[in-house]
Amino acid sequence: MTKVYELQEVSKTYRNDGKEFEALKNVSLDVNEGEIFGIIGMSGAGKSTLVRTLNRLEEVTSGHVLFYDKDLASLNARELRKVRHSISMIFQSFNLLNQRTVIENVEQPLRIAGVPRRERRAKAREMLKVVGLEEKEKVFPARLSGGQKQRVAIARALAADPKVLLCDEATSALDPKITGEILDLLKTINAERKLTIVIITHEMAVVEKICDRVAIIDNGELAEIGDVKEVFSDPKSNAAKKLVFPSNPFAPSSEEGTLIRIVFDGTKSSEPFIANLVEKTGLKVNILSANTRSVGGIGYGQMVLELPSDLSEQEKIISFFVEGGLSVSEVERND
Repeated sequence: MTKVYELQEVSKTYRNDGKEFEALKNVSLDVNEGEIFGIIGMSGAGKSTLVRTLNRLEEVTSGHVLFYDKDLASLNARELRKVRHSISMIFQSFNLLNQRTVIENVEQPLRIAGVPRRERRAKAREMLKVVGLEEKEKVFPARLSGGQKQRVAIARALAADPKVLLCDEATSALDPKITGEILDLLKTINAERKLTIVIITHEMAVVEKICDRVAIIDNGELAEIGDVKEVFSDPKSNAAKKLVFPSNPFAPSSEEGTLIRIVFDGTKSSEPFIANLVEKTGLKVNILSANTRSVGGIGYGQMVLELPSDLSEQEKIISFFVEGGLSVSEVERND
């Protein structure tokens, strides 16, 4: 499997007025060719700093960022420009030129690269067709919706035929419906063009919908990394649990009650496992919350349950669910 990126103990320290702030602390991870890789964390976790090291918009304080085995820090200005032609980026704010039409915006990177007008116009039209906006080529950005502006930004990013597309909170300014449409578009582009996509987000729903693997950044450190389905089903780190676990609208009925989260995929959705628990063990649980999610195109259900206070009964209930093939995690209480 070809590695597009290999980050080796990457750290980034900002210095201002004699004070230091560590935005990244010894982060090591790989991004494979053709995958959709998510980087997620809460605000201020360091994820945007991390993505800016992937095209050397940020210089690392220590460690190495390899792009197809080339250390970005070792490249001279000409070599870096060449590499950056292979890396396109889209942002939350779209960054379109308001005084230029849609097609002129898409042409912009080709214009900078010196591509002849006829060739770049044909390429821009091809990219607008990819994102479904060919009829908007003469429109100015001010007359577009947020979703349409992001589609133009994606078309512009694709115009240079990049190897990698970096998406920094690219759907944060969009409503849920439009976000879903943009994510579907990115997934289609990934499948059809074999384009490696790196998505920076603070929303677990974005990662669950589109990403193959995910890295969770917490306070500048890599808290967890793995396949999205595995992280969703059985998060190991506290940072992952905060992002994955559903919020509980109901308080436990007792101070002693233990909370667990059970996860099951669509193949088990028809099984009445709560009823089976009662029938086979005589033990009961209190359902605090329940919902379904689509993770990597597979439907998953999850429940947060309150267990009885007796430890032996808790063990029996957990064993029953585990033996039934469900993923079980303890939920930390916030009270």
